[in-house]
Amino acid sequence: MAIIGKIREKSWLILIIVGGALLAFILTDYNKMGGNTEYEYGYGTVYGEKVDMEAFNKEVDQQQENANMQAAQQGQPSQPVDRAQVWTSFVQKLVLEKEFAALGIQVSDDEFDAYLFGKSGFSVLPDIESQFKDSITGMFNEKLLQSTIEQMEDSQDPEQVQRWEASKEYYTNRRRQEKYFDILEQGLYVTKLEAKHEYTAQKETKSISYVLKRYSDIKDEDIDTSEDKLKAYFEKHKGEKKYENKVASRSVKFFDITIDPSSKDSAAHDALMSDLKAKFETTTNDSAFVIQNSDLKFFNSTSQATFMPENAEKKRQGATYPQYMDTIFKAAAIGDVVGPYEDNGNTRIAKVLGFNENSLTVRHILISAQREDADAVAKAKSKTDSIMGLLTSDNFEQYVLMFSDDPGSKNTGGKYEDFMDYEMVPEFSNFAKEEPIGKIGYVQTDYGFHIMEVLDRKPVNYPILGLIQKTLKASIATVDEKELEVDNLIYKLNDDLGEKDPGMERVVLFDTIANRAGYFSREITIEENSPRVYGFESKITEDKILELAFSEGAQVGDLVNSPVKEGNRYVIAVLSGIKNKGEANFVDVEPAITRDYIKEQKAKRLKAQMLEANSLKDLESKLNLTIQKAEVTFANPQLTGAGFEPAITGAIFSGLKDGERSLPLEGNTGVFVVQLEKTTKAPAVADYNAEKDKLQGELVQNVQNSAIRGLTKLADVIDNRRFFDYGIRR
Repeated sequence: MAIIGKIREKSWLILIIVGGALLAFILTDYNKMGGNTEYEYGYGTVYGEKVDMEAFNKEVDQQQENANMQAAQQGQPSQPVDRAQVWTSFVQKLVLEKEFAALGIQVSDDEFDAYLFGKSGFSVLPDIESQFKDSITGMFNEKLLQSTIEQMEDSQDPEQVQRWEASKEYYTNRRRQEKYFDILEQGLYVTKLEAKHEYTAQKETKSISYVLKRYSDIKDEDIDTSEDKLKAYFEKHKGEKKYENKVASRSVKFFDITIDPSSKDSAAHDALMSDLKAKFETTTNDSAFVIQNSDLKFFNSTSQATFMPENAEKKRQGATYPQYMDTIFKAAAIGDVVGPYEDNGNTRIAKVLGFNENSLTVRHILISAQREDADAVAKAKSKTDSIMGLLTSDNFEQYVLMFSDDPGSKNTGGKYEDFMDYEMVPEFSNFAKEEPIGKIGYVQTDYGFHIMEVLDRKPVNYPILGLIQKTLKASIATVDEKELEVDNLIYKLNDDLGEKDPGMERVVLFDTIANRAGYFSREITIEENSPRVYGFESKITEDKILELAFSEGAQVGDLVNSPVKEGNRYVIAVLSGIKNKGEANFVDVEPAITRDYIKEQKAKRLKAQMLEANSLKDLESKLNLTIQKAEVTFANPQLTGAGFEPAITGAIFSGLKDGERSLPLEGNTGVFVVQLEKTTKAPAVADYNAEKDKLQGELVQNVQNSAIRGLTKLADVIDNRRFFDYGIRR
């Protein structure tokens, strides 16, 4: 019966699993069969035209291929490309294509060649120059670039031909963009009058005295914010731009229940680590013990397992220990077991297997030759021997520039400084470790022949460690207890919210129940035309939130149909707001309306009080205020003692004469009365060229980003990918 009861308690989870599996099955077949279906939105629209889904996916594939190649060149594992970033660049390309077509911007074959090879007034592009260098001079090698292009164009390998076509398209578009933004830059102009205004705004100062009555002097609760008052204020101001919904959006409130280990779990974990430490100290087979007992199944007793403190300059990911442990490890002896200690959320016990004691510095000349290419090896060996006959410490750097095939060290005289032996191939490292300082010799590796000189060895003391790593986790009993709490909470929310009509009353009740249970709800806003969900770890959770917010017939106060399991937490959410583009309704802006209404009412009261005085001195004595002084420029609307006050600064510069006092003025902080004591005019200058150049430079610097933002807004881009994938809107 207990098992059956447990199944009943978790029935919603079973429904999710079964339903999810069926949905995945149906959608898979649907996508296979519906490849030619005519969709209304597809992946999205730009200028009202549907985005070519096949072209976008092809762009993703191309970006992924580029990322894979780059990762392979760097010896790093490949990572999936960010599809959101690809979408952004893809949309920008579509938007700019419209501009190119309208302006007739093209790149001829002759212009393309000149652009690529750095001729006819073009400079060689930095990325081209770095890839096609002469091995001896280090300069750009035009013939090498030409031969590479010809090989790719004439290749029998379709992938090589495709890569050249993709490269050609990339550099053609790059040149078209440069021409387009050049046109925009040529249209930017700063007038002499604008430059003069900038100079005056920076240099003319107003010396003022003022008193300030702060809004905080009146408590918010002293203002009548009854619904009829707020709605009357809303009706009067609802047409103002600041209340307009710029985009259609949905808001979702959620809280999460984390499954954390209990005190019993912590005690059991500590006991386990103490037991493992005792056994680790006495085991005769460190490797087998680590593999059997550690969550991290890795053991290496060589220098490859050298560990450093976490703030060390040469640290490696995963091979560090907390800084506070550095003294302990360096004082330990081989065979000592250190710990347990905490490291990035894990508990570790470390056995000291040895120490890496040298930081190495050498310089070298690489004569490249793949070991399996016998002819190349013979030629490289002969070249190496001839260089060795002439090489000395004095001419080493000169020979590096003349002969080395290693671009990573050519510009530093062939030098590699302060490296650990595991950073280099064994033959290279052994020479650096074992040969005397100043010794010049050579070794062969898979890369070729390295003519080396040992420059320095610094003593270090980094431990080589074998690790037992465990993570404190919640026990099954703790998980069951927390899941029962989740079940009870979702049942209560369902029951209590179900008694209310859809609307904000449900949302308020959701917050109340969450708070009483010890949880804090937070809100996210999701734009309808760019539905991105942040704050969650999995696409499944994001899809559940999107379904809650945008499913057909969704209403404010709708509760997620079941808790969403994500890692070690459950997420419970409610639809808290629906905003349509354009003029807002009262519910959309009630918090902002309330804030602005309170400020308006406070300002009215404060102005009435301040009108009763005839001078700043009167105000100071009657209202217990302090007269403050400030120097103000139009370019910097900051008032000493008050902060950012553009409205007050504008009033000071809009006709107030020396010696005059203003009426009470409504600012950000409170209500001001200002007296202009003195105006100091900007010093006369012969011209305003410095200000003109500054403003012109700012315009040019921002032209590309400003143009892209403006064009994207004009294109009314709809990003429908998430809705399309989830079947919400197709």
